[in-house]
Amino acid sequence: MNANASAACAPTVQQGSFLTLHYRLAGPSGDVVNTFADKPATLSVGTGSLSPALEQRIIGMAEGARASFELAEGEAFGPRNPDMLQWVTRKLLNELGDPHEAYSVGEVVQFPTPDGQGSYAGAVVQVRDDGAVCFDFNHPLAGRPVTFEVLIIGIL
Repeated sequence: MNANASAACAPTVQQGSFLTLHYRLAGPSGDVVNTFADKPATLSVGTGSLSPALEQRIIGMAEGARASFELAEGEAFGPRNPDMLQWVTRKLLNELGDPHEAYSVGEVVQFPTPDGQGSYAGAVVQVRDDGAVCFDFNHPLAGRPVTFEVLIIGIL
């Protein structure tokens, strides 16, 4: 068997594939996620682990392939949505977490989902004197150009 024949049989990423991969997401300010220096990630294509725009880039990639993609402003995670900027009262913050927590601009805070099964994050944008905090619940890379680098380690 020659090398070309074995390469043609290498599995490729398809919808529903279970992957082990390293990836890096970076915006204009630098890395937001980078697994290359740590353990690889595992995910299933089509379950929302990656945005649809990122999944489209890896469909058809072979096991062992490495690539880097530049996505236009807003393409990877959609446009920034002003409705995702929300004020949260100090009373509610106290109920959800530590009543003595001091919030500072730029800090990312995890909130439980209403069903208690997961969490979502918001970045502190502003803190008022009454203790209310304005959070930005947009994805940190929403509305921004994104560099997506990926190395496909394994495909099931």
